[in-house]
Amino acid sequence: MREVDVAIVGAGPAGLFAAYYAGFRGLSVTVIDALPEPGGQITAMYPEKVIYDVAGFPSIKGRDLVANLVAQAAPFGPRYLLGARAEKLSYVDGRPLLGLADGEDVHCGAIIVTGGLGSFTPRPLPAAAAFAGEGIVFFVPRLADLAGQDVLIVGGGDSAFDWALALQPLARSVTLVHRREKFRAHASTVARVRELPVRLVVNAEVTTIHGDGRVAGADITVRGGGTETVRADTVVAALGFTADLGPLAEWGLELDRRHIRVDSAMATNRPRIFAAGDITEYPGKVRLIATGFGEAATAVNNAAVVIDPAAHLFPGHSSDAG
Repeated sequence: MREVDVAIVGAGPAGLFAAYYAGFRGLSVTVIDALPEPGGQITAMYPEKVIYDVAGFPSIKGRDLVANLVAQAAPFGPRYLLGARAEKLSYVDGRPLLGLADGEDVHCGAIIVTGGLGSFTPRPLPAAAAFAGEGIVFFVPRLADLAGQDVLIVGGGDSAFDWALALQPLARSVTLVHRREKFRAHASTVARVRELPVRLVVNAEVTTIHGDGRVAGADITVRGGGTETVRADTVVAALGFTADLGPLAEWGLELDRRHIRVDSAMATNRPRIFAAGDITEYPGKVRLIATGFGEAATAVNNAAVVIDPAAHLFPGHSSDAG
């Protein structure tokens, strides 16, 4: 059983900032996430998308924001357990005991849940069910991996169009297929893609994937029309994700649908369990990265007092600490 002051469940932006703040408060930290890389939804869904509403950055790519957050926490040596699923919650001597899917137990002074959407699973591409090879992906962690390829994107939402914008300068060709005529993506993003040499095929579906061990092409069937075969080295299935709280739903937390109710201290109804970021719910809640940062700091500072009643709630100014 591993002992730690604070276990942070979720390595998205709020969780990573909480790791920094806990370290700043002199607390030992373990960050747990079921995904294999830090960054949560940003890393999984839009690492190359530019974000404009993070304080102090007129614009910053998702990947760079995650890298900066990891670097910010690094001096305090947080331990990362990535690809690890937090499953069971119990208490030993009044402190939370967190059981992981791999059998490891983490005995904590407090837990801060920053799970964002909770566990999210990509919606499958039906045509891919009969294809056992490689080349079908749900997100693109490194755009350079698709440089010079013929890329087929399936979907009509923001993620599909973000990938089209990001990949067009690098790929040999980009084709986007959507089953409807109208797109769900933001109108300005759609307009930008229309100005690029990206082929848009609407009222159509990818019906077959071709290739021997690796994607080589696909059949596109247009509603009321025929079927054509297009060349493709990679198929990006940007069909969205389904999300749920997973094992967190069994922790006895007070829930509002798939969100965790917290008070002004970011405390839940369970002792020593706090939450921050998109996973939380309270009156006036606004789900933004910027909001999550403030909630993470609030959760850590209140957890610090619970862990050590002699500690001060106000952490002092980081500029004074050096």
